[in-house]
Amino acid sequence: MDVPKKVEVLVVGSGPAGSSAAEHSALGGAETLVIERRPEVGVPVRCGEFMPHNEEIEAIFPEAIDVPALFDLPSYLRSISCEVMRIYSPKMHVFNTPFHGWTTYRDRFDQYLASKAEKAGATILTGIRCTKVNGNQVSTDHGVIEAQVVIGADGPLSVVAKSLNLERPWDLCPAMSTIAKGKFEPIPEMFFGGIAPGGYAWIIPKNEGANVGLGYSKLFTDKKLHDFWTPFKERLGHETGHLNGKLVPMSGPIPRTVVGDALVVGDAAGQVMPVNGGGIPIAMICGQIAGEAAANRIRKGTTLEEYEKGWRRQVGGQLDVAVKTKRLAMMAFGGEWRLEMAMRMLGVKRMGRAIRCKSVFL
Repeated sequence: MDVPKKVEVLVVGSGPAGSSAAEHSALGGAETLVIERRPEVGVPVRCGEFMPHNEEIEAIFPEAIDVPALFDLPSYLRSISCEVMRIYSPKMHVFNTPFHGWTTYRDRFDQYLASKAEKAGATILTGIRCTKVNGNQVSTDHGVIEAQVVIGADGPLSVVAKSLNLERPWDLCPAMSTIAKGKFEPIPEMFFGGIAPGGYAWIIPKNEGANVGLGYSKLFTDKKLHDFWTPFKERLGHETGHLNGKLVPMSGPIPRTVVGDALVVGDAAGQVMPVNGGGIPIAMICGQIAGEAAANRIRKGTTLEEYEKGWRRQVGGQLDVAVKTKRLAMMAFGGEWRLEMAMRMLGVKRMGRAIRCKSVFL
């Protein structure tokens, strides 16, 4: 494998944040390289595979720029569309909340974004692991790469963030997902309570079967993922495939995402909706801002602070609201009866506001 020794912009990670950053860095005229530790982009799938429709993204993040263009995605990435999200309380009280979204194939989704980055001029190399960042020297298991700008899009346990001494999200929730066989209603379902303390279990239907899984917060239990998965699978009553696990940052964005000529984006920056774990739209929005800031750093000599200011302006306010909502929910997670009462008091309308990162008090 021929790994460059020098590059203008180096992106670590090829998920939605990394590929979006690479695409817009390359479009801005910067020589851009992406390194990905996995041998194949997007594999294995560790995601619920659900996307809001563009109008929902624009409603959630009204300050986000170029949403229609950024999320102009081909039809082959779409499995099914849905108009309602079904939420269950601990006592299985049902809240049918209007929400316009669609399910995807996350491996194809990531590979499509990576192909866009390559068409823009970026180079993507797989099977390369970043081990440390020291200034503009990026150490990998294939040698050292010198980069003028480093973008860390390498997940919640980001090596880039650790090397920069940036804070790690304090609530990293274990989660796992797989595909269940069979027929399911075209309605995503979320189950709250003891089934997944501090998190939720989900059934997200697709053309063939459903993406099923759960995630929980270690703040509320000492149990392990399989302790919750086994009873959920029994309740599900469908044959399931191989489980893939991950950590989901559910405590909101980290306080700072830029150090000198390096930045972190996506899960590495905690840019995930704390109320529902959704991260793909934010990763793409923030990835675009990161890529543009990196290109401007190279071509115009600006600082990466424009990325810090840009993502906070476009999505930061909504994430702050979601963090506050999550804290209120965490108080309710102290007991199932408290959570039950809280969810019933919120009702369908306020529940819909919560999943859209809006205040539940209006």
